[in-house]
Amino acid sequence: MSDTTIPDTGAPGTPTRSARTWQGPDARSRLRILRQARSVAIVGASPNPARSSYFVATYLTSSTPYRVYFVNPRATEILGQPVYPDLASLPEVPDIVDVFRKGSDIPSVVDDVLAVGAKTIWVQLGIWNEDAARYAESKGLTVVMDRCIKIEHARFHGGLHLMGFDTGQITARKTIR
Repeated sequence: MSDTTIPDTGAPGTPTRSARTWQGPDARSRLRILRQARSVAIVGASPNPARSSYFVATYLTSSTPYRVYFVNPRATEILGQPVYPDLASLPEVPDIVDVFRKGSDIPSVVDDVLAVGAKTIWVQLGIWNEDAARYAESKGLTVVMDRCIKIEHARFHGGLHLMGFDTGQITARKTIR
């Protein structure tokens, strides 16, 4: 299976976004996935506040109604919650498995998702493995890839600024000083 993190710039030797042939769910479908979900497992969650998985975990636990589970065999606690060594150890089957792992790890995560019976695998922004996505879909999984679940949720719920966070400003007008 191929794994490629594909930049927008098309650096020498790497395919550009236009070279991709797999198409994931459109915006309306992603909104439906997020609305129907009740639980999310974050595979590759990190207790390090500098990591993007920690930022996403903070958002999901504080700004959504989801039950959020953390999966990382090398951690014990994140944001005051227990961390599970694998998906099979979770207390329930998550509706969405959000993945923060390198592209070459995605096929084994797909196998784990299938083994526990989850229905959706959401591969985070900047991670691309087209073969794994096609394989997952052939096994009945819904696949979202190269999209941030935090950005998508905030975008659909009115809390997204261009930088990916809520500014609290309701209008685009400049305030007069």
